[in-house]
Amino acid sequence: MPRSLPTVPAALLALVLTACDGGVHGTPGGSGVHDPYFPKAGNGGYDVGHYDLRLAYDPSGGDRRLTGIATLTARADQDLSAFDLDLVGLHVDGVTVEGRPARFNRAGQELTVRPHDDLAARETFRVTVRYSGTPRTLTDPDGSHEGWLRTADGALALGEPVGSMAWFPGNHHPSDKATYDIAVTVPKGLQAVSNGELTGETSAGGRTTFSWHTAAPMASYLATVAVGHYDVSRYTIGPDRLPAYVAVDPTQTKASRAVLAKIPEIVEWEEHNFGPYPFSSTGAIVVRPQDAEYSLETQNRPVFHGAPGTGTLVHELVHQWYGDSVTPRTWRDIWLNEGFATYAEWLWEEDHGGDSAQQTFDRLYAHGEDDHPGLWSFPPAKPSGAAHLFDDPVYVRGAMVLHKIRQTVGDAAFYDILRGWAAAHRHGNADTGEFTAYVEKKAPDKDFGPIWKNWLYGKGKPDRP
Repeated sequence: MPRSLPTVPAALLALVLTACDGGVHGTPGGSGVHDPYFPKAGNGGYDVGHYDLRLAYDPSGGDRRLTGIATLTARADQDLSAFDLDLVGLHVDGVTVEGRPARFNRAGQELTVRPHDDLAARETFRVTVRYSGTPRTLTDPDGSHEGWLRTADGALALGEPVGSMAWFPGNHHPSDKATYDIAVTVPKGLQAVSNGELTGETSAGGRTTFSWHTAAPMASYLATVAVGHYDVSRYTIGPDRLPAYVAVDPTQTKASRAVLAKIPEIVEWEEHNFGPYPFSSTGAIVVRPQDAEYSLETQNRPVFHGAPGTGTLVHELVHQWYGDSVTPRTWRDIWLNEGFATYAEWLWEEDHGGDSAQQTFDRLYAHGEDDHPGLWSFPPAKPSGAAHLFDDPVYVRGAMVLHKIRQTVGDAAFYDILRGWAAAHRHGNADTGEFTAYVEKKAPDKDFGPIWKNWLYGKGKPDRP
């Protein structure tokens, strides 16, 4: 009679079998990171460290076709049998993982990739996606448009909050930041402007390739490409000779000249108030007003729809500190971008002969509903749905929260908080809870409870103390 074998725990047996066959037995990464407003945005199971995007676009063709090769260098957070990328529209021509063909399938915005061999936790891997087609313009929950926007002579890519998935596959959530190389090939005579530094411009066969490198981590919603005809200015700012690259649609050059000449002054003023400029270059992209419905703080060089006013220029440039360098952990934390940028506009006015921030605050509290009908409709830290992420409470009431902090701690401590917050989370992510904890730590003798309760999280118009 054969002897019975001892009982082996299932977990131990799995380890033994894995060791014997030399393989990794992973599970699929999650489709979406469960963001409170965009639950399918981003993906679980891995973290992207670098994007290498090789794009070609010809706006003269009838279908305005985009072809791309996207190579993502990522690190597995778990043993992975499959993982998802966000990509909407476009045709996937093939996928490889570590140079080997990988199976894939599409479902909505999810591109699910199944590598030939499972990936081990903490393993660094490369996935390459070849794709092509006519990229889409997406409609946001608030009715605005993003993604790939056609222009009169080219295109403009804008990504906040989820539009970048219309032109390249990726982990499209602000919590996963990465460095970028973006090379764009266009018909000779056109230009392609993107983030970071222009590292190459080569022409051959009637086409020109513009190569851009972004060395600091960037959330994918801040990536941009602007294809068309541009008047380009290049110069340096301040004693550190910060490079500036400004590209302006020729129809906007005259109207923009005076305000764009303020970029050096604004950057130096912002450095004085908020700390060292967080990136290796600055600048702007100005397109026709009809090319986009809004301005956006794309990293290194914000995009403006038409010649901006001074306040808008201040707003988008200060986002380089608050939003681009210190990026929200989830879309619920968007007031950490917009409240700060709006308050910077108040400070600029205060320092340049306009109303003081206190006067602005008082006016808004007294009758802000006249210009901002929804000002008290929800608290800045709890936007009432994805369609309201960019409503007045996030911007204006968010700025009022900062002013209440300033009233509580005084100017010297307040500016220390602004500079310290930007430094503490430089090139990272942060949420509202981390911000309130930081403020309390910097001023432990002050009671911020009423501010958080009534101004940051409270419903309706606060009773002013």
